[in-house]
Amino acid sequence: MNLDALRTHKFDPIIAPYTDKDVMLYALSLGVCNDPLDRKELPFVYEKSLVALPSITAILAYPGPWITNPAFDVNFVKLLHGEQRARFFKPLPPTGEIRGEFQVQSVADKGEGKGALVYFDKLLYDNKTGDHLATVTTGLFLRGDGGCGSFGDAPANLPAPPERAPDFVDEIPTSNRAALLYRLNSDRNPIHVDPDIAEKAGFGVPILHGLCTYGICGFSVLRNAFGYDTAKMGSLDLRFSAPVLPGETLVVEGWKTDDGVAFQAKVKERDKQVISNGFCANA
Repeated sequence: MNLDALRTHKFDPIIAPYTDKDVMLYALSLGVCNDPLDRKELPFVYEKSLVALPSITAILAYPGPWITNPAFDVNFVKLLHGEQRARFFKPLPPTGEIRGEFQVQSVADKGEGKGALVYFDKLLYDNKTGDHLATVTTGLFLRGDGGCGSFGDAPANLPAPPERAPDFVDEIPTSNRAALLYRLNSDRNPIHVDPDIAEKAGFGVPILHGLCTYGICGFSVLRNAFGYDTAKMGSLDLRFSAPVLPGETLVVEGWKTDDGVAFQAKVKERDKQVISNGFCANA
């Protein structure tokens, strides 16, 4: 890894308009409003009084596979999406124009042969008003780049859930077509749709986008802990433990705390934890 190139690189801002169609497609790709008569979930998929989910910030002003820039000299073949974090400052309007600004926040070197963590920030602003709407942080685990050196202040470790029974358990079946729908938001990596490429990558079959699982978990917390009120959700952070296959059932467990909601998720069919150290802060 070229640490100096990462530290000094200047990213061009991205101006990205979005429409009510984008907001509705995003919610539908997460499985929102599985019951079309559910009046609590209908506002996320119907243009009348449309509400944008906070987690849509993960896909707006998508910078593409920036880490593959040859100048960074990263072994991206051994890259894993380790964490996803977001801070929400204002609810997103149902349509608008976003300005995305980007920076590599920090690199945390775990040592030779142990990999390195790269934290990448996407700052989202309303391009017309200048309001800071959200800051989205992606944590990348570069398994082949340990010993590269560090810079910046890495974010604090995500907290573990309380050692008690959860306050809610939410079983969420995913559609066999979930990845086919979700890829229409922005990420068209063929590993999520092409069986041959997924097999070569060692997964056997196409896997669900990590950010789709992220959005599903965020919506589960929104409805179970925040009463569907997006203004009450101040953040959405989690760690990816394992991939989900389209058609599997997610079991989200949540714990209400003084500061927000801790959560984790597993796949019911394999009894496999796929999300750990999740946390949503109160706004």
